[in-house]
Amino acid sequence: MRKILLHDTRTGELRELMPRREGHVGIYVCGPTVYGRIHVGNARPYVVFSLLKRFLEHEGYEVTFVSNITDVNDKIYDAARRAGVSSEQMAREMTEAYTQDTDALGLGRPDYEPLASQTMGPIVELIEELIAGGHAYAVDGDVYFSVSSYPQYGEISHQRVSEMDQGEGVEGAQRKRDPVDFALWKGQKPDEDTAWNSPWGQGRPGWHIECSAMAEAELGLGFEIHGGGSDLVFPHHENEAAQTCAARGAPLAQMWVHNGMVRLQEEKMAKSVGNISYLHEALASYGRDALIMYFCGGHYRQPLEFEPDRLVEASSRVERVREAARGIEPGESPSWSQPLREEFFEALARDFNTAAALAPLFEWVRQANRATGPVGGADLRELLSVLGLENLLEVTIPEPPDEVKALSDARERARGARDWPEADRLREQLRSLGWEVRDGPQGPELLPER
Repeated sequence: MRKILLHDTRTGELRELMPRREGHVGIYVCGPTVYGRIHVGNARPYVVFSLLKRFLEHEGYEVTFVSNITDVNDKIYDAARRAGVSSEQMAREMTEAYTQDTDALGLGRPDYEPLASQTMGPIVELIEELIAGGHAYAVDGDVYFSVSSYPQYGEISHQRVSEMDQGEGVEGAQRKRDPVDFALWKGQKPDEDTAWNSPWGQGRPGWHIECSAMAEAELGLGFEIHGGGSDLVFPHHENEAAQTCAARGAPLAQMWVHNGMVRLQEEKMAKSVGNISYLHEALASYGRDALIMYFCGGHYRQPLEFEPDRLVEASSRVERVREAARGIEPGESPSWSQPLREEFFEALARDFNTAAALAPLFEWVRQANRATGPVGGADLRELLSVLGLENLLEVTIPEPPDEVKALSDARERARGARDWPEADRLREQLRSLGWEVRDGPQGPELLPER
């Protein structure tokens, strides 16, 4: 197997992937909080880690990919009240919308998609373990993690404890021993319509403990890769790492891998900012293939601007591959393909650099276009498959309508008579109908304009 390096946020270094069990890799990625349709920024971790799974499987690993759904959260209660529906209905409907929207990406589903609402037993047990170990305390139906009880706190985000803000506002401030402590369990409030039983009374879990419990339930401790957006480094992932290690005496994950934010109008794309492009709308506008190519066009750790020029460029790249596919046949690739194939996979092996991997891929396309005869496309199919774009090689040319065929035949007669102005006029007429004529050694070819 190839040596694979990924950037670990905790150490700030590229680290080699070292599976607990030979040939097996576990990936946990924080999924959406389902209080609204997801936007393109929410989709980036789904795409990045779905493609990382494909690459690891190509390299011979058996991968278990887990991405949770947070269906118990303050934001869901708030959205449900505004919509005049129950929080359960809001979560259920938005979970269905999320599944529908991400299915349209055509990358398959994670192996497991646990729901916070269905993980209450493990959540309560983990909180009980923290209280028993002196790392958490109960006050008036709430439970808080004691940050001072865990000396390694800050190891993921590299922030000073004195400068931290858990983002919980004034909620529970008077009950906390220290302002930096964070909620593990929250007692039910009068305006919350859903709650669960616990040793501390009716209530529901805090956000961070949900993911710790779901990740451990599906992958155990010390799994290989914990992923998510860079906006989750603090407080979410910091708190996940601390509470699991405090309770179990062992780390939750070996590596913490974070993708950069999608930006729109020079700010992080976010519902709170209001600068969002919903995923289902972007798919309708640009198409699934262009959107996947767009995501691959930037290194996963860097911010990615969502702007028309980038989407136009991605669409153009998709068309270049489709165009080349018309001259590619099944079978072994030519000798010039092997070094490009190796360069492609080496780029992915060094911190999953899809942007760098596209360079040899499009050099492959360029070489194929320059070839004088048919080119075997086995290697190109292999490269595209890792990026979820193998369907670009499935070229089907629709049968032209009779009117288009008649115009093409008339153009050929004009060309035969050397009536070039008439031939050009007919070509333009075909173009107005959405068809392009390409003249080749075997005669003209009619192709629908894209």
